[in-house]
Amino acid sequence: MTVRVVLADDQPLVRSGLRVIMADHPDLEVVGEAANGAEAVRLVRDVSPDVVVMDIRMPGMDGIEATRLITADRAGTRVLVLTTFDEDDHVYGALRAGASGFVVKDMALDDILAAVRVVAAGDALIAPGVTRRLIAGFVARPAAVPERPPRPVEGITEREREVLTLVGRGRSNTEIAEELFITVATAKSHVSRLLAKLGARDRVQLVITAYERGLVTPPR
Repeated sequence: MTVRVVLADDQPLVRSGLRVIMADHPDLEVVGEAANGAEAVRLVRDVSPDVVVMDIRMPGMDGIEATRLITADRAGTRVLVLTTFDEDDHVYGALRAGASGFVVKDMALDDILAAVRVVAAGDALIAPGVTRRLIAGFVARPAAVPERPPRPVEGITEREREVLTLVGRGRSNTEIAEELFITVATAKSHVSRLLAKLGARDRVQLVITAYERGLVTPPR
């Protein structure tokens, strides 16, 4: 299956680099480019891509608002945020707006392409290293308040709460299975039920829920 991609970035060099690299991969097809959020929203409505690789800081409508509009309007289009960690304070906002994950601009291009494929396949980019640390950092920034005890997540079982906590820590299904002494298939089933019960789009939103409910606290 060919993944149809829209590139949304105000830097022509970034778009050009990604387009050239993707041209060498038959499973990826760039079907449009946008220099700002408003252009991205219009383009998505016109061409219905599978994935939008979305910058955050763009003139006019930024990537967060564009992500919110795209995910609300096009359930079949997923957004992968492209950002610079050291400069961008809005990754968490983009995830809350419906993005399925993010990549950092100084990552290897092959890793960015792999992320596009992961998101297109319906999963979310929750890497145990960089992604979990970034999410933790952005969740922590607005919370310069005393820690609160965990709030109950209604409608889930105790086992599902344990699984949600581990998802929030960036654990894969295999790692969850090992820590809870269950099979990988059972771990996957628990994650699927959590997605359904909590109305979550993907694992990114489960991570956000785990942090917001205090099941996982950012490292200090």
